[in-house]
Amino acid sequence: MSKLGNNWKGLRPKWVPSWVSFTFVAFVIFIGVMMFYGESSYVKSNHYTSEINKLKKEIQQNSDSARYYSDKVNELNTDKESLERIAREKYGMKRHNEDVYTTDIP
Repeated sequence: MSKLGNNWKGLRPKWVPSWVSFTFVAFVIFIGVMMFYGESSYVKSNHYTSEINKLKKEIQQNSDSARYYSDKVNELNTDKESLERIAREKYGMKRHNEDVYTTDIP
């Protein structure tokens, strides 16, 4: 026992390099845990980023369709001919002095 004394090199396996210490191993394990577990992990952060990008695309699509329908409403409020055309085509409305015949022929 007096030969070993405080020399820890005798206790280290030969396959472990001399620069590896307990502090280094603990630090690597800590970084690994922080990357893959916990609230602010890399995996969750990557998932949240992809979800944010997906929602931004959805917002863009919805704003485009909202702009389209807003233009249609504006057109119907200002242009009486387009309002009459839609009322005749979609709802089968007619003027008082005309007859409308509908067929099932495409």
